[in-house]
Amino acid sequence: MVSSVYSMGLNGVEAFLVTAEVDISRGLPAFEIVGLPDASVKESKDRVRAALKNSEFKFPVSRIIVNLAPGNIKKYGPIYDLPILLAVLSASGQIDFDNNDSIFIGELSLSGELKHTNGILPMAIKAKELGLKKIYLPKANAKEAAIIDGIEIFPVNNVLELKNHINYEKRINIQPRTEIIFKNNNSLLDFSQIKGQYDAKRAVEIAAAGNHNILLIGPPGSGKSMLAKRMPTIMPSMNFEEIIETTKIYSILGMLSQENPLVLKRPFRSPHHTVSPAGLTGGGSIPKPGELSLAHNGILFLDELPEFSRDSLEVLRQPIEEGKITISRVKSSFTYPCSVLLIVAMNPCPCGYYGHPNKICTCSKRTINKYLSRVSGPLLDRIDLHIEVPSVEFESISSYEESEKSELILKRVILSRNLQNQRYKSKKICNSKADLLKFKEYFEISPNSKKILQKAFEKMGISARGYEKILRISRSIADLENSEKILEEHILEAIQYRSLDKKYWYH
Repeated sequence: MVSSVYSMGLNGVEAFLVTAEVDISRGLPAFEIVGLPDASVKESKDRVRAALKNSEFKFPVSRIIVNLAPGNIKKYGPIYDLPILLAVLSASGQIDFDNNDSIFIGELSLSGELKHTNGILPMAIKAKELGLKKIYLPKANAKEAAIIDGIEIFPVNNVLELKNHINYEKRINIQPRTEIIFKNNNSLLDFSQIKGQYDAKRAVEIAAAGNHNILLIGPPGSGKSMLAKRMPTIMPSMNFEEIIETTKIYSILGMLSQENPLVLKRPFRSPHHTVSPAGLTGGGSIPKPGELSLAHNGILFLDELPEFSRDSLEVLRQPIEEGKITISRVKSSFTYPCSVLLIVAMNPCPCGYYGHPNKICTCSKRTINKYLSRVSGPLLDRIDLHIEVPSVEFESISSYEESEKSELILKRVILSRNLQNQRYKSKKICNSKADLLKFKEYFEISPNSKKILQKAFEKMGISARGYEKILRISRSIADLENSEKILEEHILEAIQYRSLDKKYWYH
């Protein structure tokens, strides 16, 4: 007899429908799984056999063939235990149920308990898109799946409980929908804690307004990390679409809380400089998202930039421009989103005091050039703003005058983002990602501004990408000042943020 049960699989951050088909026939006892299963899927037969025996069912002493369709996509993980078990029970005549509008997901323990499963959120989204009405899954994942409206979620503790539900002996209650409750930012970090550094704070505000990547360079202790770590306090809250996109990535990795299964705050990721290229972009034998994707819709902060390996830095170039990373394998490829605001910080030399007004740099010219050359020109060109963070003067650090709070800066950033939302008719596009096809319409400048930009282009050797970045930065500066047009002063300020490489790299 043949029976089939619907389940779900994952390919990157997207789910796809999987049908667990079971055929039980006469012959020598065997239990085989086909359909490109990995090792953990093949081990399902041992878990299913033990769970059946420990849940008061009989394991068929027959030839059992399990097919996980479609057969051309690799299946990963133990999530197919529950659908395989139910298909075996149905094919052997031990249960009879209508499952045409339902999917079943879950790893089984040997006693028949259902364990927490990764990647439930993208599966629930796909199930709704396919018009399926019900999802049966581990109780530990119920709140996560119930984020999605319009589909019934049944939290299951064990196989016996599910059997009683199917036989109408004791029904499982439907999980209430998980409400999204936005909380105020109660961070202990605030821009008012940073003394001085007005130019750097201005540059960081522009970066937040237009979602521009930014480089902070300066001596040790000047406040580069302080600025970066306070950046989330001036970033607008994520909208629902961004919350779901980000939560899907954390769901795949099993990094969600069972009680609060939503990523409501913009991620802030700060990997150590020993991170591998695969750790940054994602990878592994079973490809998983890396730090870039974990920072999706948030901030990726790379401190001590030249200390990262050259390979790790170079793999950033394409993803930070395209906002996605594709990992290819022989039998499949996976695409993960990685639209991030990149903040990088570094010292100007190994000792940190090259160009310092009071302290003497002990590094040779050759050592400095070798240190700076670890950051390649193409990567540097992809970073929108370059800002020097000098040492804090005594007058600033000893002053009791309170600096501007994050709350006030955030208000200006939100107003700027609102202007961009109206201009681009999208809540996801900022000045840094505006459509190049409408570049003239969005970034029109006056003849005088064009002359200023031409002189800078010729004298400073600005690249075509650098020219585009200056216009985008100018647009963000104009938005912060609620100016419809890009004025000359906006262009001049933007040019300053693209000139630092001439001081350190090309001097």
